[in-house]
Amino acid sequence: MVEEEAKSLPMELSEKGGVENNGFIQNEAFDDKEANTSSQEEMPKTCSVDVDAAGTEEPALKPYAGMPKEVLLKFSSQARYRVTREILFWLIITAAVVLVGATIAIIALSPKCLDWWQASPIYQIYPRSFKDSNMDGNGDLKGIQEKLDHITYLNIKTIWITSFYKSPLKDLRYGAEDFYDIDPMFGSMSDFENLLAAIHDRGLKVIMDLIPNHTSDKHQWFQLSRNRTGKYTDYYIWQDCTQAAGLVTPPNNWVSVFGNSSWQFDDVRKQCYFHQFGKEQPDLNFRNLAVQQEIHDIIKFWLGKGIDGFSFSAVKFLLEATHLRDEPQVNKSENPESITAYSQLYHDYTATQVGMHDIIRSFRQTMNKFSSEPGRYRFMGADGDEKEDIEATMMYYGTTFIKEADFPFNFNLINMKNLSGNSVFEAVNLWMKNMPAGKWPNWAVGSPSAARISSRVGKEYVNVINMLLLTLPGTPVTYYGEEIGMENIASENVSEEHINKSIYTLATFPEKSPMQWDGKVNAGFTEGNGSWLPVNSDYQSVNVEIQMTWSNSTLNLYRELTSLRNNELPIHRGWMCYIWNDSDVFVYVRELDGLDRVFMMVLNFGQESTINLKAIVPNLPSEAIVRLSTNFGNAGKAVNTKLIKTEMGEGLVLEYKTAKPVHTMEAFKGNCFVAEKACYSSAFNLLYVNC
Repeated sequence: MVEEEAKSLPMELSEKGGVENNGFIQNEAFDDKEANTSSQEEMPKTCSVDVDAAGTEEPALKPYAGMPKEVLLKFSSQARYRVTREILFWLIITAAVVLVGATIAIIALSPKCLDWWQASPIYQIYPRSFKDSNMDGNGDLKGIQEKLDHITYLNIKTIWITSFYKSPLKDLRYGAEDFYDIDPMFGSMSDFENLLAAIHDRGLKVIMDLIPNHTSDKHQWFQLSRNRTGKYTDYYIWQDCTQAAGLVTPPNNWVSVFGNSSWQFDDVRKQCYFHQFGKEQPDLNFRNLAVQQEIHDIIKFWLGKGIDGFSFSAVKFLLEATHLRDEPQVNKSENPESITAYSQLYHDYTATQVGMHDIIRSFRQTMNKFSSEPGRYRFMGADGDEKEDIEATMMYYGTTFIKEADFPFNFNLINMKNLSGNSVFEAVNLWMKNMPAGKWPNWAVGSPSAARISSRVGKEYVNVINMLLLTLPGTPVTYYGEEIGMENIASENVSEEHINKSIYTLATFPEKSPMQWDGKVNAGFTEGNGSWLPVNSDYQSVNVEIQMTWSNSTLNLYRELTSLRNNELPIHRGWMCYIWNDSDVFVYVRELDGLDRVFMMVLNFGQESTINLKAIVPNLPSEAIVRLSTNFGNAGKAVNTKLIKTEMGEGLVLEYKTAKPVHTMEAFKGNCFVAEKACYSSAFNLLYVNC
């Protein structure tokens, strides 16, 4: 029996081989523990047992999940694992360095992104005529808020609201009675804050008017100044003048913009005050630093409210010469006593005086303090009203080292004496060739002070002018209603009541008629009994609601054009090159370096025309596709570039591909302009600057 047990023992030990390893406790540790727990027990007698060595050999250990640190270290030191680990480490380091380097290179080579005031058209609203929310016949801030969806429907992201400060009705709100308050006609400060929040919630921006040159004669500053109260004594421009038998002898021959002497005698102060515009709009004295500070405080107040920019108007009138000399007559043979019109004098001493631009630049510096937050750049536009003096207008851009306005507003297309392909070319070229390098252009075809397109040049040209506006380089400005082709109201529809309540003439009202929203009574502008100005009689066929349903409407063409501008890089920020102009047509292309796709605009501002563009641009393909047309039925058709026909008022946006863009051709070098140069890389699908 004992002998049989002895024989079976080697087999039993061989099978067990010690205690089983559960993956967390080593055999050795377990053996130590067993030795410790049995140290006080009686040691058994030893005996030698013949055990097979091969049967007791520990099996080879392999890596397994959950292995302890000691086991892991045995394997990690092996060459095959160490080398792999080091290779992976250096690959990660190299990839990180390459990624950082590529990021730096992309940032360094990428062009400046267009800012919000460059990327979107601007929609200008005259608030009294946009939408009435409380049935009093006057448009208001709540009305604008109700119609914000219309702005987004137009693919527009920037709104420009003209003056709504508390002001007397007499001057159509152009002379503020209180720069810190909303006129009750338009609502309250709470209404403005709600409107501002709603605008920003939609991702839109808003620009306000500010006319710093003058105030209303109802302003508290003026009331204090006429009584010589403290620091306000010299807030306005006062001069001694004589009054006898009801007649005033002014200090000089200066004439106001509205005609007659620009000096008005004040019975309280017994002096004359100066006014560039109406006598109800006394000019502030900007040679008084306290006055300048007042305007800076006003700027800070509204920027603090959250507005995104200002349009500064009438700024060329900020300073006048202190010597008070008579201004020279245009016609020297004219009797000086007969001078009553603004156009009869050269305004050498009352406009664009030395130091005026320094004041505007100081406004810019104040605004810059609010532009430090990412995405919160504050726009500054300037309306210098320099008319034909293009060099004076360009000075509002500032200098190479000192920035002024982001752009002075461009009214060249409004001020054209007649409409033709040549006149449009001249208006566009005048701005582009005089604009300082690297600056951004802008264009307007309507404003609260100009007749509407339909009334100025004819209904048949509305669509082609909108096509011009939205395909030129730069920022387009659309006056409310031009997107549906609204017309001026007839002068006979403006009552004497409207005129008598205002210092302005009949000519200033027709382009301010209420917005035409639908075919209901009062064109959907108001649910009240009437509107402050009559609605145009064509409102049942010219309104937003009905044009949304017409595929070939002015409104839908406008939307297609804004969409094209927003989505196509060559039109958004590319080159513009003039191709051809004559009495009927104006032709230009929009191109971008690196893209073989080109857009060519063929716009007819005259009579029916046929033109061979292939002969003018030899590398032009024989065919081009109509991307957009003022006649929607032509979209998608192919046209022969040797024989492009346009009807009166027709506009075509042609698209073609070429390896030889016009701006690289020697023959067109002097006809090409680019504001924010950029090149496209198809390999990386990104823009870069070093073309």
